[in-house]
Amino acid sequence: MKDHANVRSKYYMKLIIGLWIPTIFILLLASFTELNLKDIGITFPTINTEPLGTVMTFSLLMIAFLYLLIVLYYCVGYHFSHKIRTKFIQAKENQSNTASFSEIMPVSSKEKHIWNYVSLTAGITEEIIYRGFLIFAFSYLFPELSIWLVLIFSSFLFGLAHTYQGLAGVVRTTVVGFLFAAVYLGLGSILPLIVLHFLIDYVAKLGDSSDNAI
Repeated sequence: MKDHANVRSKYYMKLIIGLWIPTIFILLLASFTELNLKDIGITFPTINTEPLGTVMTFSLLMIAFLYLLIVLYYCVGYHFSHKIRTKFIQAKENQSNTASFSEIMPVSSKEKHIWNYVSLTAGITEEIIYRGFLIFAFSYLFPELSIWLVLIFSSFLFGLAHTYQGLAGVVRTTVVGFLFAAVYLGLGSILPLIVLHFLIDYVAKLGDSSDNAI
């Protein structure tokens, strides 16, 4: 069991480093080339309905907002509601029995502490890479591409980056990536998505029946 814990901890550190290397490269490009931080979504959000249309933009923003409320519900409820926490633990245990990636999820307190940094890293770096930079790169290199194809391609690559979760995980993250990409276009900023991304990954560490949180 201790060996598994060491493997997980080392995997988390490799994951953190592996995500920050390309992110730092992108940030350096934004510092020393014509590319700037606004081009990759590092700016304050403002609603822009032009890329996707008014109805689609507000519909997707509403879906994302409801998604955020659900995530917050479980984040807060897990710590303050015994009923919600019990149901969450049961659902997580059922998922662990079928999920092909359950062995990489944190178990011990130390692993969960490191996972906080994994969540924060993923929230920042994956939004910069797959939303901010990748959408900009596709649009810049292939200006004739439909914005919908740009969203599909960037989301598919985001899904492929999660192949360790199995086919179902790739499909799920591709769909979530598409929603995030559409919201990014609607807001022109990855900052809200970083927060939501972090919360989603943070929730992933919850659900261990041995956790003493109330």
